Amino acid sequence: MMELKKYTHIIWDWNGTLLDDAWLCVDVMNGMLKERGLALKTVAEYQELFDFPVKDYYVKLGFDFDKEPFDEVGLEFIIRYNRRQGETRLHPEVHAVLAQMATLGFTQHILSAREHNELIAETRSLGVFGYFNRIRGLDDHYAHGKTDVGLRLVEEIGAAKTKILFIGDTLHDAEVAAELGIDCILIPNGHHSEQRLTQVNVPLIYSLNDLI
Repeated sequence: MMELKKYTHIIWDWNGTLLDDAWLCVDVMNGMLKERGLALKTVAEYQELFDFPVKDYYVKLGFDFDKEPFDEVGLEFIIRYNRRQGETRLHPEVHAVLAQMATLGFTQHILSAREHNELIAETRSLGVFGYFNRIRGLDDHYAHGKTDVGLRLVEEIGAAKTKILFIGDTLHDAEVAAELGIDCILIPNGHHSEQRLTQVNVPLIYSLNDLI
């Protein structure tokens, strides 16, 4: 495990890492799959299939973009997800961990593939907005990837990259951290399984409490 004290800034992923929403993604998607006569997925199966860009994930599920454009399917998912977003909660230890990190002097930020305005609204409604100096999401709903936004965020932070740690729950998070030139920790409590996360040479933790 890397020593946390070497860092001064933490960049958090949102969905899956802090927000416990993988179950909702599966439930919403299964509704769409059922209507199209496609095979339903369990959470475990979802964690093996989900990927970025999400268009590739939809193809794995059996969507035919010759019959219905990805933009329409992706928007349908977001509309259904947003209708039920209020059912989601943070992982149980999130408030305590964010508070402890602030007490220890870390500056905290969010980098997410969630649409930016919805991300701001969610952090406010769940009572964690105040922990973060910067919150950065994407400017659309289609989750193409967050490297460009991450590059701007690192530039805004203005610290040496050796002082910034990214914490996420997917292989994409590890890829983004590598592209940003910063260290990363992954936690298998969201959208990718532990088995998938071991494919990259990145430290794993099994609870956010392990950070402290």
